[in-house]
Amino acid sequence: MKQTTKTFIYGIALGILGIVLFSSKAVMVKLAYQYKVHAISILLLRMLFSLPFYIIIAYLYRNQNTGTTVKNKDYAWIVFFGFVGYYLASYFDFVGLTYIKASLERIILFLYPTVVILLNRFFLKQPITKIQMGAIALTYLGIVIAFWHEVAMSGNDTYIGGFFILLSAITYASYLVGSGWLIPKFGVMKFTAYAMIISCVCVFVHYSIMSHDDLFGFSWEVYVLGFLIAVFATVIPSFLVSASIKMISSSNFAIVAGVGPISTIILASVFLSEKLTILQFFGALVVIAGIMLVSLNKPKVKE
Repeated sequence: MKQTTKTFIYGIALGILGIVLFSSKAVMVKLAYQYKVHAISILLLRMLFSLPFYIIIAYLYRNQNTGTTVKNKDYAWIVFFGFVGYYLASYFDFVGLTYIKASLERIILFLYPTVVILLNRFFLKQPITKIQMGAIALTYLGIVIAFWHEVAMSGNDTYIGGFFILLSAITYASYLVGSGWLIPKFGVMKFTAYAMIISCVCVFVHYSIMSHDDLFGFSWEVYVLGFLIAVFATVIPSFLVSASIKMISSSNFAIVAGVGPISTIILASVFLSEKLTILQFFGALVVIAGIMLVSLNKPKVKE
């Protein structure tokens, strides 16, 4: 399909907007923590406000036919990946943010493409090219640079936060690897909606069992931030990113995605007064360079 310059520019603009909105999530979560709210509580609000949108999407696409037979075990796998990819990954991310800066969170979370490649190698026996190996090494070098300097400044809590964010990256990467064969069966919209609904249920169960917070006892700022996280850092950017990939291709979007850590660093500086040292910023650039090499060094496919 021919692609006009106007369409390409529009696709890039949508991609950048989507990535910036996604990046704002960590900043808004950190703002919510200033009101003494727990990780599971702000995650619950995110899911509560997101749920109606995904129920509507699931209803609208309920009769979508992808031309493949969907079996009962496929629905069981959706439950599993909804639990792993959206519930666990989100929960680990929100817990990690109680310990580390939003800007450092985004840098670590940006590792998930390298985890996807490593999981594909170990479980699906897909080969890793020399360029990819070099890019992965470069990426983790950047993490070590940014992370080590933060430990020196902020102490051992950085280890705890970094561990949870790494778990988030690993669980999200596992979701991407495992769900790849399910998406063609259900379609992107239906699969995403179903997985998100399952995730919402998991969060509701977790909150009802483990949380001692009063759902109606938060300050109004917490509810506003929960709504903003749900709509502007979850639902809207998910559609913007999908539209961007469709218009400019996944390879070009990999370049656009490099805006993510930088936008988080800027937003965290403006709204949270977070500052990265020159050495940490250099580490972030190294991570971005490595991820772009990993993402772009893929077999050629017809788009």
